[in-house]
Amino acid sequence: MTEAPDEFRAAVAALRSVTPRPEVTLETIKAPQRLAPWAFALAAETTGPGDVPAMGRLVLLHDPRGQEGWNGVFRLVVYMRAELDAELATDPFLPDVGWSWLTDALDATGASWTALGGTVTETSSARFGDIAESTRTDDIELRASWTPTSTDLRPHGEAFSMALSHYAGLPPVGVTVFGQRRGD
Repeated sequence: MTEAPDEFRAAVAALRSVTPRPEVTLETIKAPQRLAPWAFALAAETTGPGDVPAMGRLVLLHDPRGQEGWNGVFRLVVYMRAELDAELATDPFLPDVGWSWLTDALDATGASWTALGGTVTETSSARFGDIAESTRTDDIELRASWTPTSTDLRPHGEAFSMALSHYAGLPPVGVTVFGQRRGD
């Protein structure tokens, strides 16, 4: 890190300064080494209502010469996955909503970016034999990347944490979800 360019060190410091909401754990992980000369990565996990697990990774790539398609010298790459209940998994608008969770979070935090692209994938898995704990699981996955327009990446890190919270089904900060009433 001491040999890293100043702008990369500033970008990493900004990402490390992110304080996620209490339900989200955020930690530094080993970054991929072959995608750019400099890389840094964060992992996040949370559990939403109904014990819905969600996890994500945010990778910062830096190439002082830039790369084709980046539109700059930095690139942020995100991956998120969360379990869904079967009813939500059949919603035809789910991919659009999953994408808006990212774009709305970027807008809400004031992150400035360009060249945003990605995919939202719904998966259903059926387990059999020795691993047949539950018969079916449904997941939503987001894979996206974009180019930040400055080294102030704190808003981007905050957007990552916010989007993951949406994927887990956590209510907005300051809103309390009441438990369901039990029947007689």
